[in-house]
Amino acid sequence: MSWIERYPESIMEKLVVPGKVAVLYGPRRTGKTSLIEKYVREQTKISYFAGTGDDITLREILSSQNKELIISTFRGYNLIVIDEAQRVPQIGWGLKLLIDHLPGIRIIATGSSSFELSGQVGEPLTGRSKTSVLYPVSILELTKQFGPITVMQQLPQYLIYGCYPEVLTANNLDKKKDYLIDLRNSYLFKDILELENIQNSMKLTHLLKALAFQIGNEVSHNELANLLGIAKQTVERYLDLLEKTFIIKRVYGFSRNLRKEINKTSRYYFYDNGIRNALINNFNSPDSRMDTGMLWENFCVMERLKKQSYHNIYANNYFWRTYDRQEIDHVEEREGNLFGYEMKWDPKKKVRTPKAWLKAYPDSEYKVVNRENFLDFLT
Repeated sequence: MSWIERYPESIMEKLVVPGKVAVLYGPRRTGKTSLIEKYVREQTKISYFAGTGDDITLREILSSQNKELIISTFRGYNLIVIDEAQRVPQIGWGLKLLIDHLPGIRIIATGSSSFELSGQVGEPLTGRSKTSVLYPVSILELTKQFGPITVMQQLPQYLIYGCYPEVLTANNLDKKKDYLIDLRNSYLFKDILELENIQNSMKLTHLLKALAFQIGNEVSHNELANLLGIAKQTVERYLDLLEKTFIIKRVYGFSRNLRKEINKTSRYYFYDNGIRNALINNFNSPDSRMDTGMLWENFCVMERLKKQSYHNIYANNYFWRTYDRQEIDHVEEREGNLFGYEMKWDPKKKVRTPKAWLKAYPDSEYKVVNRENFLDFLT
């Protein structure tokens, strides 16, 4: 397995257009730079500039808000690419000057930190930007390129090692494990530590470890605060930062104000199973571990969110649970309709639709997603 075709490749011509900034977000190490480099190489008939927010001179120019300096620096290029754009202070205003004063210019800005980059480009580039997110490789992309049989065969590895590009292309399990551990140790908190002045990542690691053992369960911020010995407000701030840097995803409980429904708590999922397993140092196979159900739920929910993003499926996503412990793992509200999905690794396990769900929402749909039928749900 070499180059893996990513979904944003197919929409680059629509994303990168004159007079607009194409903003590509995503977790670190998901292939944003490689994707953009490939796109730029294919633009053989245009003049382009490619730089990075790590470049001190580039940072000074783009953050100067000096119109003459910025325009004179970039005049003559048809395409401008700024990688790691979140590191350029006030980059939105610099890019706005380029869009406003260089007619026909096309700009690409990539970043691994959604909260920083979106905050800087949001207001200045209102109406002047198009955005896309590059996730770890999706089952949707893998099935399209390699076929459903290969994906079915490799499913246990996806469940344990996740779908980062370099994990998928590693030629043995030890290399997959080594890469994930390196990612855990070197890159996982880089944006938060750099941009938020958090000096010690140990609390973040302990927080994520606690979440890793609570997949599929409601999370109490008070309990996390007591466990970690920090204030509840600090826990909530860390959770927000971890979500905005594409490490975890928060899902709320669904309710239409029925007395028995839980709606004031949240569940957290990891963007990638491999990262979750690296945090707890467990790379055992699915048939020899006690948390396979957690891994399956995390995998299915996140792959479904990737599909929604790439296929423009507009949905509100929830879990559903009552105080008497009837529950549904994943609920989608789309165009006024409800769709409930229960995730079960074992296809032989019989699952009944919760009676409270049928009574409260008789017109809704309900399906069980297992390892035999998951492709219908995720592709």
